[in-house]
Formats: sequence, C-alpha cells, structure tokens
Amino acid sequence: MFSKFKKKMKDPAFKKKFWIYTAVIAIFWAKMSFVQGGIFTLDVENANEAAILAFNPLSSIFLLFGVGILLAGRKGLLGMYILGSILLYVNVLFYREYHDFLTIPMLGQAANLAGLGGSITDILSVTDIFLFIDIFAAVFLLFYLKPGRLQSFLPKRKEGLILAMIAIPLFLVNLGWAQTERTELLQRAFDRNMLVKYIGVLNFHAYDIVLQGQTEAKKTFADSNALAPVLNYLNEKETEPNRDMTGVAEGKNVIAISLESTQTFVVDNTLNGKELTPYFNDLKEEGAYFSNFYHQVKQGRTSDSEFMLDNSLYGLNRGAAFFTHAGNEYQATPEVLGEEGYTTSSMHANDETFWNRNVMYDSLGYDKFYSKEDYNVTEEKSYGWGYLDEYFFSESLEKMEEMDQPFYNKMITLTNHHPFTLPEDKKFIEEGNTSSETLNHYFQTIRYQDEALKQFVEEFKKSDLYDDTILVIYGDHFGISENHQRAMGEYLDKDINEYEQFQLQRVPLLMIGEGIEPQEHDTVGGQIDLRPTIMNLLGVEDENPIQFGQDLFSKDRREMMITRDGNFANEKYVGVNGNCYERETGEKVESEQACAPGFKEAEEELALSDSVVYGDLLRYLDEIKMIEEKDSSDKKKE
Repeated sequence: MFSKFKKKMKDPAFKKKFWIYTAVIAIFWAKMSFVQGGIFTLDVENANEAAILAFNPLSSIFLLFGVGILLAGRKGLLGMYILGSILLYVNVLFYREYHDFLTIPMLGQAANLAGLGGSITDILSVTDIFLFIDIFAAVFLLFYLKPGRLQSFLPKRKEGLILAMIAIPLFLVNLGWAQTERTELLQRAFDRNMLVKYIGVLNFHAYDIVLQGQTEAKKTFADSNALAPVLNYLNEKETEPNRDMTGVAEGKNVIAISLESTQTFVVDNTLNGKELTPYFNDLKEEGAYFSNFYHQVKQGRTSDSEFMLDNSLYGLNRGAAFFTHAGNEYQATPEVLGEEGYTTSSMHANDETFWNRNVMYDSLGYDKFYSKEDYNVTEEKSYGWGYLDEYFFSESLEKMEEMDQPFYNKMITLTNHHPFTLPEDKKFIEEGNTSSETLNHYFQTIRYQDEALKQFVEEFKKSDLYDDTILVIYGDHFGISENHQRAMGEYLDKDINEYEQFQLQRVPLLMIGEGIEPQEHDTVGGQIDLRPTIMNLLGVEDENPIQFGQDLFSKDRREMMITRDGNFANEKYVGVNGNCYERETGEKVESEQACAPGFKEAEEELALSDSVVYGDLLRYLDEIKMIEEKDSSDKKKE
C-alpha cells in the first residue's frame, strides 16, 4: 500500500491534490488550536494534556471535510470549512459571555438573542476578523491555485469517503489517549470544559447530538417505575422542617425578589471607601440573612433560578428547562398555592417570550405574568437591558396593592445585567479601577440596584401590605464570570483559585416578615431549598414528594449544596473539579476520601433530578398516590 501511495505521489496531479488537502487541513487545524488553546480557558495541567489538546481537532476536521466532499465536492468542502469557522466563532462569543459551550438545547433559545442588545456588542472584538482571514486562504487554495498546466483542484467523492473514514481511528486514538488522563470521560457530560479539552470543540458538538438523542428517548420510554429510585432516595435524605417556624407566616402574602446578577461578595464590601450595598447591609439586620447561600444555575441562568424556586428540582445541564421541557407536568409552587386560595403572579419588565416565560408560566400554574407590555416603558425610563429598576419597582408595588390577597408574587429585576451600563445621572459611585471594564461597571450597577431596592422597600413599608407579607430577596446567579478572575483578585486582594471562584458563587438571601427572627445564618444551602423553606413558613402541606431541597431553618437539615457541575459544599468541605478543600479556610485536603462521598452524592442527586425532568415523571404522581392510598386502605381492612 505504501509503495502504491509512493508511486501516486510522483503523479503531478495527485501530488498537487495531496498538498492542497494537507494545506487546507493544516490551516483549519491551526485555527482550532489557537481558539482552543488561546481563547478558551481549559486549564491544561501537564504536557500530556497539552499534546491531547493539540491532537484532538484532527478527527473532527477529517470528518467535517470528508462529509463536505461527499455532499458537494469542492464546494461542499468550502461550505464545511465556513460552517466549521462559524461554529467555532459562535462558541467563542458564547464562551466570553458564559464561560461555557453551546449545546443543542441552547439553539432552541435563539429567541433570547433579540434581547441581548448591548451584551452581544460588548463581547465582540475588532480582532475577531482575524478568525476569518483563513477562509480567503482556503478559497484561494481550492478555487484559484493553478500552477503550470495542472488542472484545478477537483476532489472526488471517494476521497471524501476516505477522509471521513480516517476520522474514526483518529477519534478512537484521541479518546483512548484522553482516558489516560480522565477515565470514563464521556460520562462527565456535565463538565463541558473538560470534554472540549480532551476531545475538541467540534467533537463535543457531535457528542452533544448523541446526548440530545438520548434525552429525547428518555421521555418516550419513561414510565411510573422510574419514580421509585427518586422517591427512595428522597425518603432517605428527608429531614424534619423547623416546626417552630411552621406556619409563622400562615395566610401571608409572599414577595420573592430575584436580584439580577447579584453575588454575596458585594455585601458589606466597599469601593474607594464607599459601601456597594449600603441599604441591603442595613436591611439584612431586619430579617434572616443567609451568608452561605449559593446559586445553582447553569445555561438557563435566571430561568434556572426560577425553576428551582418553584419546583425544588435542579435545572438542566444542557439548555434550560424553560425551553426544552415547558410542556412537562409540574406541581409547582404557584399551582400548590393557587389551590390554597393564593393569587399567583410574576413580574419582569422584559419581553414575555424571553426564556419562553409566556409558555412555561402556564405550566407552572401562574395566574398572571406582568411583562414589558404591562409597564409604562419609555425611552426616558430605560437604559441598557430596558426598564430601569426604580421604575419597575414603583409600578410593581402599585400593581400589588390592587391584587386579591393572599398573593404569591415573584419580581425579577433587570438593570444589573451584563454589560452593566447606566446613564450618568444614575451612577451613585465611581467605577472600579481593575483590569476588567466589566467588573468596573458592575460596581456601579450593583450600587444603583441597591438604591432602587431601598426606594421599593421603604415605600412597601408604608403600604398596607407590609404587615401581611413576607419578603424573600435573593440573587439569581453570578454577574462576574471566571473570565474576570484576575480583576476579581485585584479587587479582593487575593489569588482567585478554584476554591475562591467557587465561593464567589454565593448569592445573598434575606427573608423578612413577622415570625422570622432577625439573625445571620451560616447554614450551607442553595436555591433548591427556597420552595420547602417558604412552604414551611406558610404552613402549607406540600404534597409533592419530589423535591430535592430542605427547609433552611431546619435544625437537623442536611448541610449540602450541589452545583449543576457536580461540585458541592457541605458543613466541612468544598469539592471542586475533583479537588477537596476545607470549607472555612480554603486549605486543600490531600485525602481523596474526604470529598469522595460528596462527589458521589452530587452525581446521584443530579442524575435523579434529571430523570424527573427528562422523563416528565411528575405526570405519574397521581398514579403513585392512588396506589399508595389503595395499599393503605387494604391494610386497614386487614
């Protein structure tokens, strides 16, 4: 075979074709290597990982170009070159904003792009043009390079087939090599950074297609038997809520305020000697403040935090349940409270289709959604992402004063959103002086949000609602991503390692109302715990047994917070990316056994929650209850 190839290489036409193939593949390989190694932050730890990262683009390039030739010859090859370049660039933009990679479920959320506005322009860079210059080189090689009397480059379909077939052994070599560093690699679908580091971004997308197929099959083949392991697990983990707090807010209204992009590091902190959240710092002395409360969102961001608030189920690792599973059967907080005589609503001065809220809210049981069209949104009252918080709060309070009581109302703020811009007259503090413009502006929008919150709460205290309402104020997700670690280190005057980055995922939680004693709580918890905590305060007997959270006031609660990445924090440890740290000191624990149970529990719990959502298992709850009631009745007869 080698001698035959050697003989062919003496043929000028074949020789030219071979070197054009080599050149086009090498150019795209160089671009992928630059993007994966120079733009994505993949934490390459040793020379072996660096070699794997350099090798892994090859199989996807051979497959991409081979399929292109099979479909449409030379034009197909160029088409696939352009398609691959666009896919790479979309991932670059997505990574800059979310420190994550695009997945198929996220493509279904394209409607959100219309509302991104300044966020998209902020993550574009003039130098991005250099990521497309290579396409001109490819066009020249494929269509215009005609040295001497040789014919132009005309690939044959069988050559495309050969390229596609070569991709298979290349990928198997890549996967086997990668698994010398990380065993059972493909089982870690939740860790997209790791997958891209070891198999490459384009191979990751191919694998994501496989995962999507498996996901679609889960609902089709699910039945009521799939609920058994979930119920068994939750029964084992069940703890008694704080009975001293049960019903202290019975019959009261609930106002849950979701503070956009608000992290705990701003609380009790200053910039140039001025407090970033002076009002919240004082307000937290009036209620139960939780200082070790974490967000647990993933690609669904704010919608994920809403999903956990209303269901005590984890959001999904890929995409957002608000889009992918809006048609599921839920027994959510609004539905349960509606049966208790509550009026339920959500308020967010954005387009009603953003995060598919207009559809999902019906599934969750909300009576009313006050969206952008329900507010007096004008150009003078808007900036950046839209309606400024101060006007949103003012109008929302007026609407609540007209509501039938008791009510459950969720409010979602907007102004403190990337890219964190404000009109000059709304800047109540100077911008920061770090290496990140994003962080520098964030200080100003967080300070503005605090002022808008002050306006609302002080007006709320004067209203007739105050004595009959509990106020729940919490951060929805991070505002400053891992891409700004250096700047965060400059501001906080410390090195931001993976432990510190994990701790930066804490968001504030404050509960105020009659019967809630003012006190700071250091229990470890997360957004998954909000629903059972609120329901216990209201004294509502929540008959939905499929909830993964626990009452935050419980004296014997399981102190365990699990992130969507499979990391965790508990009373003693923080487990991040397979490493273990003392939770309070941040010192690394060398014993692998210290955090092993936590990682195992996190993996099991996330898988069970996913099975509920992907399989739409809550539709079988009534069937399970009927069986239990029949069994109970039969036992009584005996």
